[in-house]
Amino acid sequence: MIKHNPPSPEPLHRAIARFGQATVLVVGDFILDRFVNGVIERISPEAPIPVLHGRGENSTMGGAGNVVANIVSLGASAVPVSVIGADAAGDNLVRMLRELGADTSGLSQERGRMTSSKSRFSALNQQVLRFDEEDIKPLGAAERAGLMRHFRAALTRADIVILSDYGKGILLDGVAGDLIAICREAGKPVLVDPKGRDYARYAGATAITPNRKELGEAVGHAVFSDDEIVGAARGLITAHGFDFVVATRSEKGMSVIGPDEARHIATQAREVFDVSGAGDTVIASFALALAVGADTVMAASIANAAGGVVVGKRGTARLTVEELTGALFRSHGPTAHKDAILDATSAARMVAAWKEEGLSVGFTNGCFDILHAGHVSLLHAARSQCDRLVLGLNSDASVRRLKGAGRPVNDQHDRACVLAALASVDAVVVFEEDTPLALIEALLPDILVKGADYTVDTVVGAEVVQKAGGRVVLIDLVAGKSTTNTIGKLRAGGTTN
Repeated sequence: MIKHNPPSPEPLHRAIARFGQATVLVVGDFILDRFVNGVIERISPEAPIPVLHGRGENSTMGGAGNVVANIVSLGASAVPVSVIGADAAGDNLVRMLRELGADTSGLSQERGRMTSSKSRFSALNQQVLRFDEEDIKPLGAAERAGLMRHFRAALTRADIVILSDYGKGILLDGVAGDLIAICREAGKPVLVDPKGRDYARYAGATAITPNRKELGEAVGHAVFSDDEIVGAARGLITAHGFDFVVATRSEKGMSVIGPDEARHIATQAREVFDVSGAGDTVIASFALALAVGADTVMAASIANAAGGVVVGKRGTARLTVEELTGALFRSHGPTAHKDAILDATSAARMVAAWKEEGLSVGFTNGCFDILHAGHVSLLHAARSQCDRLVLGLNSDASVRRLKGAGRPVNDQHDRACVLAALASVDAVVVFEEDTPLALIEALLPDILVKGADYTVDTVVGAEVVQKAGGRVVLIDLVAGKSTTNTIGKLRAGGTTN
């Protein structure tokens, strides 16, 4: 059965919040990516070719190195294991990995190998030439033995393994198969970003993550439609014993196919600048989601959003948690009901993502025990002051301390659900303290909104917001409307109108 409904965003954000608990072991081809930027103003007098006047350059990690970089930038730990050359490019890769905080003890530098490097020359952000330096060959016996030794040692502290195959030699001649067998024996899931047409070399892996073109090459014919994607993936599952296949489909999103079920997740439309390294981001985020307990569909939804962000960047790009959080909120459109109820950590990431997009964020708070016209008017007015409104909601214990025994009338879950359903509210965060000061400090909203029964000097968090460059707005209240009055009338048996 093929399903298309996306998962709710709140479990996705909870999974992202746990990324910091995960450790990923990454094995494969580490590549140095060099980017040279400049301008072309004339043709060479020596030959009919343009002359690029350099205006600067930078180097980043490509291949398996970009997988590691994305894992670290998403807040997790990555352990790289590979063999590279004892050359300048290899030295640069080791330095970059150490600067990320990665443990490089599993990265061997050998004089008999050349570190693969790719130099991209661009004029006005348009690539005009790519220059590759590499010597593709399988590992020698001593190199292979060292790789296996480092791999077994690192596997004990890893939650999941990624094999990043860029066809540069590290995983040739059965190395991939040996690593997969070790993972199976240890009970560790292993994901493969494949290369070439022969997927038998990855037999027994938990999953492979080909793009649509690679999937077609692996089965010997082009695939386009949902049914063709599913048929090709299931053929590979049957032939090679994969648990499932994750197929990236460019503008059509991503498909997760198992033996009995397939899910297709639509992509979020955005301008594409560069697809360099997008597959690295996809497998890194997918692996992290699986490592922290997400199911395959949730993991694919996270990875799909992640890929959508990095194709909008130039060069070999990496992703931050804030960018991923923002992408997930955009991809789900208007926040729906319970999806808007967040914990403080998720809310802080969401607010940061909104600010990155240039949106102003407002904050207000209260008990909101029995919702009435005064509340609705206040929230509507607050939302008119900002692009997004976060509501801090006193917990049940907090309300009892503030209002006394018998309060709240409605528990915090019910109150949060009702408030989250309002069009004026973009997120609801329950806080346990008597005041929302800690929450305000965590969110740092641009605008702090309270009723005009307060003064700026008496609004909790006003000084924090103003010091950060924000402002405090006081909203006129609807006369005669309060939860206390409503409860009093109910107890007296009178009308609440």
